[in-house]
Amino acid sequence: MAYDEFLADRIRRIFQQKKSDFYEKKMFGGLCFMVEDKMCCGIMYNKKQETDLFMGRIGEEAMEDAMKKPGSHPMAFTGRPMKGFIFVSPEGYDAEKDLEQWVQLCLDFNPFAKASKKRKK
Repeated sequence: MAYDEFLADRIRRIFQQKKSDFYEKKMFGGLCFMVEDKMCCGIMYNKKQETDLFMGRIGEEAMEDAMKKPGSHPMAFTGRPMKGFIFVSPEGYDAEKDLEQWVQLCLDFNPFAKASKKRKK
């Protein structure tokens, strides 16, 4: 199953309301929103949980507080958490104000995030 297009539209609207320059890139079997050529946030469908997850790049400093919020858990593809990345299940982003807060947390960290190295083709 693909990611939730309605959730993608909600995130697009938030970026547009905040006048953030972004573009989209398909990654991880989902959709990532890129800001300044860096992964900011995204969506992916989790087959085990059978639900869409919001994926956020929030930085290590914000992790402790973020983990206290409903629906949040460390992002771990291989069973090992990725530092500074978080997954949020629907109970944590269903309300518009909650989704806005997650996107803002990602945007706040973005200037400090390192861009990945470009691959040579």
